This record gives sequence, structure tokens and C-alpha cells, in this order.
Amino acid sequence: MDFPAALLSALRSAASAAALTGAGISQESGLRTFRDAQTGLWAQYKPEDLASPEAFRRDPKLVWDWYAMRRARLAEVQPNAGHYALAAMARRIPEFTLITQNVDGLHQKAAETLRTYPKIA
Repeated sequence: MDFPAALLSALRSAASAAALTGAGISQESGLRTFRDAQTGLWAQYKPEDLASPEAFRRDPKLVWDWYAMRRARLAEVQPNAGHYALAAMARRIPEFTLITQNVDGLHQKAAETLRTYPKIA
């Protein structure tokens, strides 16, 4: 991927930066997103059937099995180039903050691999 020279120059001289990520960054690692119309997790399941206290009370086995499937899938995947790029930015930019809704741990794995520890918000 080619990035504009002005962007690269700005990043090289930046004293602070923030990055926002969501499920899309982990899709390249092989994780399904929740909202993709065809392949997303919510295309197959309804959130109210799995992601609420009421769902657990209704069918605890279904909820436990679904989360067990997700944990097993997480154990199989590794950070991708996007995760490593953000970890590298954290290493170079003194005040770098990563803001994510992801709970897959791939940002942290990439940072640990590069021996960086970005602030995760």
C-alpha cells in the first residue's frame, strides 16, 4: 500500500497521535466482524439471543457454547500487518494512544512482539 508522502512526513515528526480501530482491523487476521451483512456474527445470530443477561438466563448452554467458540477462534489467530503498524507507530510517537472497541487482544500481542506497550483506551 502506498501512503501519501505528506502523511508519512507528518507521522515521522509527530509528537502525539491517536488511532481508532474496530472489528475491521482484525478481519484480516481471520476474525469475523459482528455486523457484516453476509458473514458477520450477527448475520447468523441475534445479539439478544447471546449478548445479554436475559439470553444467559434463557439458554446458558447456548451462550457458553457461543463464547467458547469465539475464545477458541481467538486462540488460532495472530496479529496482522495493521496491528503491527500501529504497534510500530506507538514505538516511534512519544504520545501515542490507541482507542479500540476490540477485545481480541491482537493489538496487545503485536505490541508485545515489538516490545511496545501502547496505551489502550
